[in-house]
Amino acid sequence: MGNEFKIKLDDRYNYIDLLLFNIEYNCYVVVELKVTELKKEHIGQIQVYMNYIDNNLKKFTHNKTIGIIICRKNNRYVIEYCSDKRIFSREYELI
Repeated sequence: MGNEFKIKLDDRYNYIDLLLFNIEYNCYVVVELKVTELKKEHIGQIQVYMNYIDNNLKKFTHNKTIGIIICRKNNRYVIEYCSDKRIFSREYELI
């Protein structure tokens, strides 16, 4: 769908790093790229974006949006205690 996908929340613009559509799972995928360790604030941010997509772009025939956070260092406790099982985190390594 695009990178730096612009959405308007109230009177401010926000940018989703990557917005994809997965044909196999028939759903949108919100991808956030972080240069730090995974933090609980990142979970809140991606949940807002996922809810926005579900309320404004998702069609009746689509499944709920999935969120992926790609971060420098994973924090399994943040993901473990996240109430939304549609959010995943993955660690990256610079070579």
